[in-house]
Amino acid sequence: MLRLSVNKNEYLMVGQDVRITFLGGNENTLKLMVDAPREINVARGKAIEKRASEKQLAEADKCLA
Repeated sequence: MLRLSVNKNEYLMVGQDVRITFLGGNENTLKLMVDAPREINVARGKAIEKRASEKQLAEADKCLA
């Protein structure tokens, strides 16, 4: 785990292909720009959790049918 304090327009490199730029924000939100090759899947944790929850519900419905 890496915890950083960054300034606006600073960036992180993940490997040689993924660049994460911090665009700014406020106390509630942070704006990022992720520049990555198409082969690399980039998804928000919230979206991943929602998909997993929907998948569990669909599987439960199949069991009840």
